[in-house]
Amino acid sequence: METTMTDSGASSSRQGQVQVHFITNSPDIELPEGKRQLLVPTNVRRYGLSQILNSESMLDTPAPIPFDFLINGTFLRTTLEEYLTANGLSSETTLNLQYVRSLIPPLYEASFEHDDWVSCVDILSRSSVAGIWDGSEVIAGQERILSGSYDGLLRVWNKSGQSIATSASSSAGGHTSSIKSARFISPTQIASSGLDRTIRVWKYTEAEDRLSAELKPILELYGHKGSIDLIDVHGPSNRILSASADGTIGLWTTLKNSAPPAPAELLTSGPSAKRRKIATSTSTLQRGPLSTIKSHTSPITAAIFNPLDATVAYSASQDHTVRTFDLTTSSLVDTRTTSHPLLALTALPGISSQLLAAGTSARHITLLDPRISAQSTQVMTLRGHTNKIVSIAPDPESNFGLVSGSHDGTCRVWDLRSSRHGTKDEGGGLVGEAVYVVERESAKGGKRPVGGEGIKVFGVQWNKDVGIVSGGEDKMVQVNRGRGVTRPDTT
Repeated sequence: METTMTDSGASSSRQGQVQVHFITNSPDIELPEGKRQLLVPTNVRRYGLSQILNSESMLDTPAPIPFDFLINGTFLRTTLEEYLTANGLSSETTLNLQYVRSLIPPLYEASFEHDDWVSCVDILSRSSVAGIWDGSEVIAGQERILSGSYDGLLRVWNKSGQSIATSASSSAGGHTSSIKSARFISPTQIASSGLDRTIRVWKYTEAEDRLSAELKPILELYGHKGSIDLIDVHGPSNRILSASADGTIGLWTTLKNSAPPAPAELLTSGPSAKRRKIATSTSTLQRGPLSTIKSHTSPITAAIFNPLDATVAYSASQDHTVRTFDLTTSSLVDTRTTSHPLLALTALPGISSQLLAAGTSARHITLLDPRISAQSTQVMTLRGHTNKIVSIAPDPESNFGLVSGSHDGTCRVWDLRSSRHGTKDEGGGLVGEAVYVVERESAKGGKRPVGGEGIKVFGVQWNKDVGIVSGGEDKMVQVNRGRGVTRPDTT
């Protein structure tokens, strides 16, 4: 039997009202059964619905709680009337509105200054992959931030902004040119790569007082004939994956006894050869790749291990493709072709299955389903950046979130539930828009250049314990709080 509210609502709906059913996954803000059905005006937006929920006759909250609302897994970003029209629904429809606490802005926390552009960042904490792989828990408050710079040096920072370790210079076994990528393999081991066409493996040792540390080069890896723009690591198997401008992917081991010899021709030519002739005091071991895979037809900008299976790799290239490889046989498994050169790649858990997010030179992010059985290559497009996207990282606490770094001088936080149908000019399909824009603190007070000149972001990472960490052309590592940004039910 229908309630009186519904009976009166049948005629009222013609005057711009619609029946809604409020639901939530948070027991502490759940409405009593009798209050969940309500007739509301169709011209209300998120703010009006939030006011209704907080009212005395509903939740009766002591202080207003800002809410967001999802319909069929997507955030409501319009009036209810506009939603009904866009989805071809009548106002006699009962809408299921899932309410969640509003998203938390990624507030600015700190910046660490460098001598040159910051090309890449990584994080070591109890929740980072390197911390988890190692099994020895990183103590809260002793998290570390790793940065690589165009001056050819690695730096390790504590959360207070103190640089506790700097890598050796080129004359003492360090990189001979700009660093492009760096990752923690474990709390005591770091890998880095750069324009000198080498990967370097470092032993990282902290003093007892944790206020200083040493970075000692222990392995030099040779095999690429072009810049190594990105590396990924897998601690449990001691493997490194590399993406190079020479169009090849490299697979390497950090175990010196298992690594093949370094190719002789690469030891006598290239940017690093000159340094070896000058510096005879260092005796870092030199090794080659386990395998190199030639498949792409243009420079490779990213190569990553599948987080669910480290024998599978994904790569992105300026040849417009994302490719899947079986690393045990070095064979190509699948190719997905997009419309633009690709400059960044990460894997996301996705809502129902794993997704790949690829940053493009065309200022948007393409979301792909890597499964061979997938009917559609492109799942969603994320739009909002005004320059190319060169770095992407997943939200560590949500299946829906990611952050991107762009040459427009911003990092943008995305939630896959915040989407709309694309316009004809956008090519249709699902389009996502950023839920937050993280500006460079160094540029605050002035007008941000549209192209990001002077403040380009080159690298970004997202960690549950430290937050969103980014580095760029402003010679800064910037830290923004990241907890609960796309996990609205955080209390």
